[in-house]
Amino acid sequence: MRDWSSGDTIFENELGQGLCRRYGFPYYHIHRADLIGALAVAAAAEPLISLHTDAEVGSIEQTGGGVSLSAGGKRFRGAALIGADGIHSAVRSFLFGPEAPTFTGTVAWRSLVPAARLPVGFVRPVSSNWLGPGGHVVHYYVRRGEAVNCVCVVEKEGWERESWIERGDHAELRRDFAGWHEGVQRLIDAMDPDACYKWALFDRPPMPRWGKGRVTLLGDACHATLPFMAQGAAMAIEDGAVLAECLAAGDDVPACLKRYEDLRRDRTARVQQDSRRNAEVFHMRGEAAAERNRTIAGARGGTLDWLYRYDAFDLEAAAADRPPRTG
Repeated sequence: MRDWSSGDTIFENELGQGLCRRYGFPYYHIHRADLIGALAVAAAAEPLISLHTDAEVGSIEQTGGGVSLSAGGKRFRGAALIGADGIHSAVRSFLFGPEAPTFTGTVAWRSLVPAARLPVGFVRPVSSNWLGPGGHVVHYYVRRGEAVNCVCVVEKEGWERESWIERGDHAELRRDFAGWHEGVQRLIDAMDPDACYKWALFDRPPMPRWGKGRVTLLGDACHATLPFMAQGAAMAIEDGAVLAECLAAGDDVPACLKRYEDLRRDRTARVQQDSRRNAEVFHMRGEAAAERNRTIAGARGGTLDWLYRYDAFDLEAAAADRPPRTG
């Protein structure tokens, strides 16, 4: 974490081998498109998976013995339906009706900067978070160090489009971060003006219930998370692992889905709530920001043990809210 103006380091948390020693696993940065591509390749190689793209969900019907739905002009039937269909989930609307999210008053600018556009060594191989008044900037390498992913978040009103593909005005981005440290300015200057995306951030409260009978939700469909803990995709992957373990452990599909929800609901709600709190902490001003910096600088390691020590395949530990087994 760095100061928006001076560039001074406020706090450092060791990743790399230090994280491996503490938790047993590394910390990865991966471009979302690359992750989705890897999952698609794995799905295509699995004979029990049939992948149908460009098939918007239409009607859904649930009976005591199964679920059926129409999508892409076809009818599908199965023992269960898992709505992993994102922040605008059609399955969630089927279960609980339409939901109106709340605009947070913040907008995220996103861009990939080719590393070749930057001086060698200009961006260190770490995840950096610059904290400033009413905004923050996160950047880190992706694609084997070929590009730097930049997310610049700023408080502003008057533009509330929730989209990953909406292009923004590069000049407006520069104005939003005028006066910030030279390192931030140079990153913004290195961005391709035609590949600068503007994304209004909306919040959704934790859901008290995810499913009914043989239908339930997964990932952003049930716990869409502000991107201030870098845990949105990670929570969806954990969901998938826990869901698989629950379904493999019994034959009563509705009971298995209920167990999955009960194991995941509190953890994902905490990630949602802590992400929302981080937005306030990152954007503090004046003396509040100075006190934040002093507090963060004195923090000890281990504050995120609850997050990184979680083992999605150890359901007993998850149910008891205790550290997973070792060895």
